[in-house]
This record gives sequence, structure tokens and C-alpha cells, in this order.
Amino acid sequence: MRHICESNFDQHVLGSSQPVLVHFWAPWCKLCRNIEPILLQCQNYSDRPIKVVGINADENLKLVNIYRLKILPTVILFSEGRIIYRVDGFPGRDELQRTLSGLVASPMQQSA
Repeated sequence: MRHICESNFDQHVLGSSQPVLVHFWAPWCKLCRNIEPILLQCQNYSDRPIKVVGINADENLKLVNIYRLKILPTVILFSEGRIIYRVDGFPGRDELQRTLSGLVASPMQQSA
């Protein structure tokens, strides 16, 4: 998983030609580390290329405020610079995997 920050967020996420799954995490958040393998699997069941990136919320407070994060982990799917879907917290391993697999299969058909 590529880790990005405020200074390259626009380039890697908003300006990306492919969908981007953004994982907001923090070093102290155990659930954040636990869902990382699920997020990386999204690349395997996507019908088109998808990027998965991580953002340390503790070090990128501007992005935390812009996207109004209230809980970690938070996962946001962007496509063409727009938010397509958002998952706040950890709904459970199976539910998260089901949700993400459905989203990345056809991200353009979803709405925020």
C-alpha cells in the first residue's frame, strides 16, 4: 500500500485516472492495521485497475478536516476526483469485504 500525504493527495487521488481507495489510519489504531489486507485484496477483484493508498490521519490533519473524519479507520473510494462511497469505522471483516468487492467491481455506478 502506498502511503501519501497532504502535499501529494491531489496528484495521487483527485487527479488519478483510475479509482482510488483511500484508507485513513493511525499508528495507534489496531483496527486500521487489521483491515489493510482486505483493502489490498480490492485490487484483485476489481474489473479495472484501482489504486489503494493509505493516509496517516495523525500527520495529515488538513485532510482529516476536509473529509470530516470522526472515526478511524475510514475508507473512501474516489473516482474522477469525486467521492463514490465511504465506510466509517469497521463494520466487520465479512461486511467490509462484501461492500468493497461490490464497490470496486463497478465504481462508476455508485453514489456518495
